[in-house]
Amino acid sequence: MRSIWRTLQQNLDRGLARDIALVCLADGVVGLSYGAISVGGGLQLWVPVVLSLLVFAGASQFLFVGIVAAGGSPIAATIAGLLVNSRHVAFGLAVSDVIGGGWKRIPGSHLMTDENVAFALGQDELKRKRAAYWVCGIGIFVCWNLGVLTGARIGSVITDTDVFGLDAAFPAVLLALVLPSLKDRSIRTAALAGVVVALAATPFLPAGLPVLLALVGLVFYRTKKPDLEMAR
Repeated sequence: MRSIWRTLQQNLDRGLARDIALVCLADGVVGLSYGAISVGGGLQLWVPVVLSLLVFAGASQFLFVGIVAAGGSPIAATIAGLLVNSRHVAFGLAVSDVIGGGWKRIPGSHLMTDENVAFALGQDELKRKRAAYWVCGIGIFVCWNLGVLTGARIGSVITDTDVFGLDAAFPAVLLALVLPSLKDRSIRTAALAGVVVALAATPFLPAGLPVLLALVGLVFYRTKKPDLEMAR
């Protein structure tokens, strides 16, 4: 443990630390809205808290709560959450050397998020990658869970979280996650097809299932072929 903290202190400059701190703070605010929405939507206080500690996957947690709160099946919500989080398989391959071996792989895998993977891959040296990964991962874990606990307590006191517009946080967060990807034409086509399928199925299927059917849009996704001229 001492070796980890020594490495962090030596390889984390002020600018990188500031950027990580801002991201952690933003995630804490999102966690607050997640906790409030969960309890305000009818779930018991311990549910979002335990999910945040054991699952620790913001997008999947928002999706799970959104489906369950809308009356959907917990099984469908779980499957949807797993599909959303399947991107971590690629993340794990990308940062395998950053996390390290031995006992570090267990906490390192649990702390994996979009943010700390991005910070890690943005560094040049392996030591800096590890410092960014661990500091960002631990920081987000602490801020997220504190935010969720605070939000859950707020949600248990305020019966109608819609008054504060917290119900808008769920679609806003998901939209923010996908917007950068929509610059790609193929992804836009796949997303549009998925939206059409989901909207068409909503009046006829239980909540949660239209989201799964939206995966049909992946049929329209085409990966980019490498530019042979540029490669030459």
